[in-house]
Amino acid sequence: MSTQIETVTSTVTSPATQYDYDLIVIGSGPAGEKAAIQAAKLDKRVAVIERGSQLGGACTHTGTLPSKTLREAVLFISSLEQRTFPGIQYAVKKHRLGVQDLLRYKTTVVQAQADATRRKLDRNDIDTFHGQATFVDAHRITIESSDGSRRTCSAAAVVLAVGSRPSRPASIPFDDRFVFDTDSVLFMERIPRTLAVIGAGVVGCEYASIFASLGVKVTLLDTRPNILDFIDEELKQRLLYRMLNAGVVMHFGEEVTAVTVPEPDRVEAHCASGKIVTAERVLHAAGRVGNTDQLGLQAIGLATDSRGLLNVNEHFQTSLPHIYAVGDVIGFPALAATAMHQGRLAAAHVFRRTNGRGDSKAILSPLGPLPFGIYTIPEVSMVGATEEELIKDKVPYEIGHAYYRETARAHIMGETDGMVKLIFHRETLQLLGVHIIGERASELIHIGQAVIAYGGSIEYFIDNVVNYPTLSEAYKVAALNGYNRL
Repeated sequence: MSTQIETVTSTVTSPATQYDYDLIVIGSGPAGEKAAIQAAKLDKRVAVIERGSQLGGACTHTGTLPSKTLREAVLFISSLEQRTFPGIQYAVKKHRLGVQDLLRYKTTVVQAQADATRRKLDRNDIDTFHGQATFVDAHRITIESSDGSRRTCSAAAVVLAVGSRPSRPASIPFDDRFVFDTDSVLFMERIPRTLAVIGAGVVGCEYASIFASLGVKVTLLDTRPNILDFIDEELKQRLLYRMLNAGVVMHFGEEVTAVTVPEPDRVEAHCASGKIVTAERVLHAAGRVGNTDQLGLQAIGLATDSRGLLNVNEHFQTSLPHIYAVGDVIGFPALAATAMHQGRLAAAHVFRRTNGRGDSKAILSPLGPLPFGIYTIPEVSMVGATEEELIKDKVPYEIGHAYYRETARAHIMGETDGMVKLIFHRETLQLLGVHIIGERASELIHIGQAVIAYGGSIEYFIDNVVNYPTLSEAYKVAALNGYNRL
């Protein structure tokens, strides 16, 4: 999110006499849904325009929920084979499975979420339209339905929550049979014996580890010499070690210049260095582009970058002060959880109230410490500062470690390979960062997030009782470990 755009102080006051709606939200994913509901809670007239036939956006239908459902299915299968439950054995004929076989209950999960979104919008008297939204001018939008019918509606303010889609470079011959992107991979007919993954970002690493857990021989390629730079280095090295141990072969600093399919079940990824990686299937997971190309933004003078993303200021306003953008369409961190809060903040700013002195007053608090969740196998989650950041800023710190194997609950679960790492100020003991690798990391992280948000210290974990047996006990173990280092 860029903050180069000047903050505009004008606010939407009483547009009802001039426009059909106080706010139109384009997109019904996590960001759009929350923006619309926040505005409705402020007694504003709101409409949501969704291009797809169902509500929920890519998060619900092609991204977050399906991929995490796939991960759970893979975890179930691999756990049957790998967990250390003496006397229990089970064999799964994985070579006979397709991805859709592993996603049989995805339809239930996705439909439940889409239905929940519909109920929440209806309960808040939010009008919903399905079709392609296109700007006629800065306040009027045309909606073209799948049957070709059109209607136009207007609003005082607009929130763009249109999301993103996988990038499809011209050099990659996507056929969704041998060469896939991160949407179409969910429809792979069978689990291949070998897979090349182009792109070692969050999504690429997630899919590489998921397929490796199924016994697929995965090769991971990326142009960067180093990956996942925002992760604490120790945590990243542990993740890479686990992926290597699962059989993932990694080639960093390699640019894939072309992909060819010389024969069925043989795909070749050609690198600039001359290296050729051969696999039965190729998954391109390098980058996403914003869904802005069909909005008619040129008609209102709103520009995007080369990836179709929009620049916004700290209030999520674009260069047009009454048009806001939230979620994937503004780039990093492109997380569903963050997008939800961005949507609420944007809608709150549109209709912000003033105090008696005429100063603008936000209805919601700004973003606090953001938790990150990476759904690789194993799971990785973090919040707050990394060691590298503190070293750069010359902050005196200490760390405390706890390993899953030190907790009884991990042995009960058969998941003893994990770690909780606390980073705290050496003098004040204030908690500065939490970094977790292991199953349920994305659930455990919120304990540390709360302590960081309220300026707490590791003494909180030392002085308070934690349920036993739980994985949360690792917080106390790590806090004691760090305190003993002093």
